[in-house]
Amino acid sequence: MSVADVRGKAGENAVCGYLEENGVRIIKRNFRVKHGEIDIISTDGEFIIFTEVKTRKYGAYDDGTGAMTKAKMKRIIAASERFMELHPEYETLYRRFDTAYVTVTTEKYPRILDIEYYKSDFTAMSC
Repeated sequence: MSVADVRGKAGENAVCGYLEENGVRIIKRNFRVKHGEIDIISTDGEFIIFTEVKTRKYGAYDDGTGAMTKAKMKRIIAASERFMELHPEYETLYRRFDTAYVTVTTEKYPRILDIEYYKSDFTAMSC
């Protein structure tokens, strides 16, 4: 596993911990379909939440926000539609698209420095 992969996994793990600490139930991680992936799928009350995690090392030129393009959002939305087709038990829940930006240290086995979590960061209408 590359250092970038280790950082990404550390970021996803940290966001899962953050969500669980806030009463959110994780139901699936790294859901992949032909044209997209969703990092974390969870539920919270009346919402099914599709969370994209962007992890960057401290001091990186890009903080990750530039990676959330309209094309990326469309792929996440398309993947969420496929997830809902495969899991009709969640059809009564409202869909929410969140984004988490995680900053980690530069070591091979990074420590989490910061998590910025944005609820309802985008919608199908905004793409």
